[in-house]
Amino acid sequence: MTTAKDGVEALFMAVDGGGTGCRARLETADGKVIGGGLAGPAATRFGVNASWDAISTAFSNALGEAGIGRSDARHIHAGIGVAGLSRQGAREALEAMEHPFASAHFATDGEIACLGAHGGRDGAIVIVGTGSCGLARLSGQLIKIGGYGFPISDEGSGAYLGLRVVRAAMMAHDGRMAMTALLGEIMDRFGDDPGNAVQWMDQATATDYAAFAPIVVRHADDGDPTARRIMQDAAAAIETIGRTLFERGAERLSLIGGLASVIESWLAPDLRRRLSPQLGDSLDGAAILAGRPAIGQ
Repeated sequence: MTTAKDGVEALFMAVDGGGTGCRARLETADGKVIGGGLAGPAATRFGVNASWDAISTAFSNALGEAGIGRSDARHIHAGIGVAGLSRQGAREALEAMEHPFASAHFATDGEIACLGAHGGRDGAIVIVGTGSCGLARLSGQLIKIGGYGFPISDEGSGAYLGLRVVRAAMMAHDGRMAMTALLGEIMDRFGDDPGNAVQWMDQATATDYAAFAPIVVRHADDGDPTARRIMQDAAAAIETIGRTLFERGAERLSLIGGLASVIESWLAPDLRRRLSPQLGDSLDGAAILAGRPAIGQ
């Protein structure tokens, strides 16, 4: 049993602050969950104060579920992953926030995902969701590949699939390429009017583009040639990230994110064989960041 200086059993607060929501989990040293909490988005793009409010709400809810007041949390160590922590000044501002814990360690959401995926050991991940990014922890060093933001980066992601299919639909409408079932469905979404697509584009976010990804996947499964080509190109982009991480020294590589299982089926067989299963999730990584022993070690 891990104990604090005053002899009380040490506990570990894991927080995963993402762009769609914030999760918190209070655990014992052996990984037993004794409290959980949820809150709204915690990404720093919403502002550092809003980010901290969500983080604080989530961990307060977890403390409440465990029956622990904020004033009684001095034996708890916290690990907090935050989307957008690398934004200028964000880490310093969050580290300056008052908290009730014995210690609080901050990392990006990608870092805690990597820690969790490999049980605190060295390893690499490729995140494939709305965006994409490669990340590795090797001998105490953090290596990042891509993930600079859509549309200049995030190749192979859901947003990338959406951008590719909307662009192809416009070309097919002009007669510059063959109209397929996929492209016809995309044009139907815009009332078969490129002007509507342009108006949509002026306000569209990466999330809006990524909403077209399931349509591309569905038509690719049905054999649509354009959908298959887009999926092949996306997989090639993810392969490049993965191979680069192996070249940089990673021995374990896991594919994670909402589109991971879909993209994995399109990867080259040799790369698929080299993939390692996730050992844990982002909250496991945050708990390890907090100082909880890696389960099984």
